[in-house]
Amino acid sequence: MLKLLRLSFLPQSADLGLLVLRMALGLPMLVLHGLDKVQKFDTLAPKFLPLFGLPSNVSLGMAIFAELVCAGLVVVGLFTRFAALSLSITMGVAFFIAHNAQFTGEKPGELAFVYLAGFVTLLLAGGGKFSVDGK
Repeated sequence: MLKLLRLSFLPQSADLGLLVLRMALGLPMLVLHGLDKVQKFDTLAPKFLPLFGLPSNVSLGMAIFAELVCAGLVVVGLFTRFAALSLSITMGVAFFIAHNAQFTGEKPGELAFVYLAGFVTLLLAGGGKFSVDGK
């Protein structure tokens, strides 16, 4: 039983774990968040949070770049650390600024925090063997 828990029968379990993490984070980010923001750009732009002195449409464009392009890069494992850094920054801004670091309440940021933790993990670990970047 203990041998089964070590997954020694699966020698590349860490790389498989990174593949699963890349898919679990990248696909929903791309499809549910990135594409959604592109489709709703005109309605989102006026009410999107302007950041660091940038107009709201530029902030929205930067979020779209991260959530669409960088999420796609994470999925295939190309420039994984760069893409994960961009997405970590985006999710950090979402959690700490847009959601006021609140997990519950009127504007809960729980999902942004989970994405942030996952993308920081990919930033530190890289894409793994089963990626275009794979070593």
